[in-house]
Amino acid sequence: MKKRVLSGIQPTGKLHLGNLIGAIENWVKLQDKYDCYFFIADLHALTTAYDDKDHLKEYINGVAVDLLAAGLDPKKCVIFKQSDLSEHSELHLMLSMVTPVSWLERVPTYKSKIEEMSGKDLGSYGFLGYPVLQAADILMYKADYVPVGQDQLPHIELTREICRRFNNFFGNVFPEPKDLLTEFPTLPGTDGRKMSKSYNNTIALSDPPEEIRKKISIMVTDPARVKKDDPGHPEVCSIYYFYKIFGPDRADQVAQECQAGSRGCVACKKELAEILVKYLTPIHKQREQLSQDPQKVESILQDGAKRAREIAGKTLLHAKQAMGLV
Repeated sequence: MKKRVLSGIQPTGKLHLGNLIGAIENWVKLQDKYDCYFFIADLHALTTAYDDKDHLKEYINGVAVDLLAAGLDPKKCVIFKQSDLSEHSELHLMLSMVTPVSWLERVPTYKSKIEEMSGKDLGSYGFLGYPVLQAADILMYKADYVPVGQDQLPHIELTREICRRFNNFFGNVFPEPKDLLTEFPTLPGTDGRKMSKSYNNTIALSDPPEEIRKKISIMVTDPARVKKDDPGHPEVCSIYYFYKIFGPDRADQVAQECQAGSRGCVACKKELAEILVKYLTPIHKQREQLSQDPQKVESILQDGAKRAREIAGKTLLHAKQAMGLV
């Protein structure tokens, strides 16, 4: 039997290049090697966007379309919406009974997320306890591996700690999951910071070509380079980082010309924009087709939920029996 992989993505806005490089392209590769379960984490979205109900449905549909357009195949993996399975919420509640509050308060992303989203009121139990919900998502499917970036490793370790604590109390119910690190953990945004919807510095997968060109044109480059013939420092330039990922065959030449002062930032940005437009063209074509058939997308999510429930129901029953609830 194939090893099982589980991962999810939040519908808190349009998916962007950081999501594509950091997660989705990796998922597309994994679906050919593992028994994969990928879900739209709409319950997780409520931990920070509980007051944005007007856009949630739109974002959920957009994420589903993006995932399918980027190459996830429902014949090779299970794609579903988290809230379609009440088992996730129920197991979350059960795990929360044995999870010390101090464990949640020490998670690094707890404080960093509060700072990143300083305009939001994140003093809720849901936000503090979202790593427990994440643990429930993973343990529900008894996943062998969870593909994550470097910044998510503390969450996987916390999941293992919750797993061990539950098993110590109630018997060997859950296996401990392992992490699968992504090749590119972060991607810079248009302002030089980490590409994030919270910073409003993203290039969305659904952005049309003209929008991509516009966003690339305002990207931060080498701050020490004032004139075109000034020697550049590509190692500190976001544009060069993009070349290494999306145009690796051009990266060395671009770096040499930048360092020699024979290539200006404007020319560099224009070429990169066309590379990105070409890179995203297949996704744009698939998005257009899927957007014209919303019933097909909904049908894929419903079928995925049905397939996921076959495992989730058995796991929840096992956990309940272990706790003496059944």
